[in-house]
Amino acid sequence: MEHGKMVEWLVKPGDFVHRGDVVAVVDTDKTVMDVESFEEGVVAELLVDVGTTVPIGTPLARITQTPDDDAGAAPAAEGAAPAAAHVPPPVRHLAHQLGVDTSKIRGSGRHGALTRADVEHAAAAQLPSNAPAPHALAVSAAPHRAHVRSSPRARRLAKELGVDIGMVPGTGPDGAVTETDVRRAPSAAAPPAPEPPVPVPAPQKEVPAVGLGQPLPTSEPQDRVASLRRSVGSLMSRSKKSIPHYYLSTTLDLGAAVAWMEQVNLQRPVASRLVPSALLLKATALAARENPEVNGFFTDGDFRPSSSVHLGVAVALRHGGLVAPAIHDADTLAVDVLMQNLRDLVSRARAGHLQRSEMADPTITVTNLGDLGVEAVYGVIYPPQVAMVGLGRVVEQPWAQNGMLGVRPAVTATLSADHRVSDGLRGARFLARIDELLQKPEEL
Repeated sequence: MEHGKMVEWLVKPGDFVHRGDVVAVVDTDKTVMDVESFEEGVVAELLVDVGTTVPIGTPLARITQTPDDDAGAAPAAEGAAPAAAHVPPPVRHLAHQLGVDTSKIRGSGRHGALTRADVEHAAAAQLPSNAPAPHALAVSAAPHRAHVRSSPRARRLAKELGVDIGMVPGTGPDGAVTETDVRRAPSAAAPPAPEPPVPVPAPQKEVPAVGLGQPLPTSEPQDRVASLRRSVGSLMSRSKKSIPHYYLSTTLDLGAAVAWMEQVNLQRPVASRLVPSALLLKATALAARENPEVNGFFTDGDFRPSSSVHLGVAVALRHGGLVAPAIHDADTLAVDVLMQNLRDLVSRARAGHLQRSEMADPTITVTNLGDLGVEAVYGVIYPPQVAMVGLGRVVEQPWAQNGMLGVRPAVTATLSADHRVSDGLRGARFLARIDELLQKPEEL
């Protein structure tokens, strides 16, 4: 990633933001990312306009610190109104659209923060029972505009929902129409008119949640898919030219892991049952923590091991290509939580709602092509990382142990590693540790 395009601002000058609040949406060659604030304070100035493409590292906004409200403050008069509740930027935008005064609402969120539900309830309470929603009135009264300032994602969504974007009032900077504006347009929310029944086409085959795979048919512009391919190709080319790869492979015995998993799943509903991938990811994360030579970054001619294991997971996008966002602190998560985080990450990756930190923070990446029938995959390292783990298909195969021959489930695991940081001995210890952890799945 070398540059990004500002798609949408979720805050405006004067808004108060907390650390971690999502403040903007940026379009990159690989995906659409939510940009979160790393500071707490007041937005003083937006430095990049919507639609502008800027290089990586360009400041997007200026945030100023707020003075301590308690310092030197006069005692509150008896009966004075309580301090205003924190209003997250997305909730503030919703309140503006619905014509709700946030200063008059008591927040039900954490530490009294206002939530979307608080704003929606307040909007419903201030309307007669037969009155249309505020946003519906605003849309019906708005004149049609021939040239509409809007983000690419808003225009794409309007086309999908059959919304005339020229009739949608914009709440973004300079009246730009945002994705939220489109979703709240009456034609997007109203059910479609009855139509004669038409034959239902056969459902398309889903791409596996993890790994590469064949892209689904899509209406996404081909230039974006081509741009993604060029970006991935450029990165992999640089990786092979600059990183001295070495490769190791081993077969992992999953007999104990699968037997334990099946026993646990008997007591669970279908929706919360474990899958082998969750156990493999957790064992990989724990082994990476114990073998720091495969977990970290090689930058400026020096290796910096990471104290945390942010497990990057290769995710196939529905329109083609892939991204590898991170499951943060994967080594500390219970297997159930890790699997939930994996599902959430895959869903948001395909919807274009990844956060910047999830794309920038992976310390080691795992790619799993088992669902496509691939038995072994030798990956290319994502720089500046120093290792990638490939997982194949779980298969039943003959297994000899203590002079006895049987059939056990097994999977081929491969390691692609950077010879500037580690060697075959340390790489072999890493793979062997994954195998040892899988023999005691109840301890993962």
